[in-house]
Amino acid sequence: MEFTHLDAQGQARMVDVTAKQPTVRSATAVATVRTSPEVVEALRSGTVPKGDVLAVARIAGIAAAKKTPDLLPLAHVIGVHGCVVDLEITDGGVDITATVRTADRTGVEMEALTAVTVASLAVVDMVKGVDRSAEIVSARITAKSGGRSGDWVRP
Repeated sequence: MEFTHLDAQGQARMVDVTAKQPTVRSATAVATVRTSPEVVEALRSGTVPKGDVLAVARIAGIAAAKKTPDLLPLAHVIGVHGCVVDLEITDGGVDITATVRTADRTGVEMEALTAVTVASLAVVDMVKGVDRSAEIVSARITAKSGGRSGDWVRP
């Protein structure tokens, strides 16, 4: 197995994508924030003391997708040409889905994961005064398309 982010001496490096042709690519990631029933009720009734949790988390996720190379040192600076962050209140908390699109030389899996994790952090930040036990319980890529490796969907 070849690790593309390591050079011949085993040192971390940024992969050179100069020769790759830009193609349309997308990635979708999901995350879940588990909260108490009290927070779920406050989310549904719009009575969380800090305000509109879903709106803040949505904007945080979009902003985060665009800042991915600032956070991950080996991520490429690419054009984030589209980013949709959806949040759904469930009986157990909040489910978050982000789909990021580009027409560039490398994929947007890290941008999608960054979007859902930062949106999750925003949810926790907004509800922690009501529920200190709120937690991010998962974050994962569910699908990607485009690029050399083609399409993939989590089984």
